[in-house]
Amino acid sequence: MSNFLNLVKERRSVRTFDGSAPKKEDLEALVSYAKDITNPYGVDVRFVFLDADKNKLSSPVLSGEKCYVSAVTTKKEHAEEAYGYSFEKLLMKAQELGLGNVWIGGTMPRDKFEQASGLTDGEIMPCMSPLGTPAKKMTVKETLVRKGVKADTRYKFEELFYVGSFDTPMTESYAKSHGLFDDLEVVRLAPSAVNKQPWRIVIDGNKAHFFEKKDKGFQTPDYDLQKIDIGIALYHFETQLTEEGRKPVFSVEDPGLALPEQTEYVATYTF
Repeated sequence: MSNFLNLVKERRSVRTFDGSAPKKEDLEALVSYAKDITNPYGVDVRFVFLDADKNKLSSPVLSGEKCYVSAVTTKKEHAEEAYGYSFEKLLMKAQELGLGNVWIGGTMPRDKFEQASGLTDGEIMPCMSPLGTPAKKMTVKETLVRKGVKADTRYKFEELFYVGSFDTPMTESYAKSHGLFDDLEVVRLAPSAVNKQPWRIVIDGNKAHFFEKKDKGFQTPDYDLQKIDIGIALYHFETQLTEEGRKPVFSVEDPGLALPEQTEYVATYTF
C-alpha cells in the first residue's frame, strides 16, 4: 500500500484537541512547506497561521485547539478548485506530521477569522483548519457532529465512478483489473463539506474526467464550497498517480458527455 493511500486511510476529521500548541518544529516545517505549494491552475493561495489565544479565535464545533491555519485566495475563475487542491496538500502534510486537522467552512466567526487573516479587497477565505494533537477521547459534541454527517461512511464505487459515460457505473473489480483502484479509492475517501462527496469521475481510456454533482446550499455569492471539494479530489487523484510513478497531465477540456441533472464538468487528467 502506498504511503499516500495509508495517510488517507488513517486520517479523520479532528475536532477535539488536547489543549497543547503544536510542537515548534512541526509548525515551522508546515509553514516552510506552505510557501512552495502550487496547484494545476496556477492560482495563488496564501496560508496564514493563527494563534487562537492571541487572536481570540474559536469555533463552536471545536475544543482544545490552540492554533489554526486559514487559506486565502483571490476571487477569480477556478479559484475554488485551486483552493481545494492547495489547502488539501497542506492538510495532508499536517497529517503526515501528526497534526490533527479538519476542514471548517461555516462553523466559525467568519469576520474574526477574515480580519486575523488580513484579507484585502478581492480576497476570499472560504475555510480554515485547527492544527494540533488530537485528544485521546472525542467530546460528545464531536461524536454528534460526526454522526450527523455520517463521517465514517462513503458512497460506493458505482455511485461515484463511471466508464465511458454516466450510463455505465464502475465496479471495484473493474477498477482493480484496470489498475485504478487505489487512485479512485483515495478520491472516494477524501473529505468534503458535510460529507456530500460531490465528485463524479468518468474514466474514458487513459483520461479521467472530473465533474461536480451540485447540491443546494453550498454556493455563496463569492464561491462554491463543492468546487473546493472537487479541488480536494483532484489533489488526491494526482498525488496517488504520481506516487505510483505515473505522470498525470492536467487539462480543462470538456469531453461533451451527456450529463445527469445538476452535474457540471470541471477538469481532466490524462494518465
